[in-house]
Amino acid sequence: MRADARKNRDQLLAVAGTALAEEGVTVSLRDIARRADVGLATLLRHFPTREALLDALLRTHFDEMAAQADELENTCSPEDALVSWVRDCVTWTTEYRGVTVLMAAAIEDTGSALHASCVTLRAAGARLLVRAQAAGVARTDLDGTDLFALIAALAWLGDQPALASRAGHLFDVVASAILPGVTKSGPGPERRPRRRG
Repeated sequence: MRADARKNRDQLLAVAGTALAEEGVTVSLRDIARRADVGLATLLRHFPTREALLDALLRTHFDEMAAQADELENTCSPEDALVSWVRDCVTWTTEYRGVTVLMAAAIEDTGSALHASCVTLRAAGARLLVRAQAAGVARTDLDGTDLFALIAALAWLGDQPALASRAGHLFDVVASAILPGVTKSGPGPERRPRRRG
């Protein structure tokens, strides 16, 4: 990729991150291009769809969460690994308003630019869940798809201003339902300030 094209792509990603954090996933692609001081055609050359833009923006987070699952699997008890990973996953998915809706849809849509990343993320969580189930600490009537849906639901709750103050408590309720032998999972998802660039 030429240096000027790389610069435009990096600028678009930086601006898109800020715009998505401020306005959510429905922000206009035209507005992102305008904020990045490039034409819409330039944005569409790099990212032909909104999902392609989101995939480029979120791929680092997906990769980090998958790597974190591996690390937790090797360093923590099954229940601590699962709760910690779910908590962190809920926290970062609230960084971009509305992204959980797209992720939930992308998991079933093989044509989605987000599909492969979401499948990888679901598999990472499923491994931690299966490990906890094998240890006898997690419900056995849940699978990776259920866990992915619960993460999306918890992230959605944390993204609603009227419900955000309840997010930590509801995280504990859900964690205790997944891991019936664990009475309290500790602090709920950390509510990070919206990303600003």
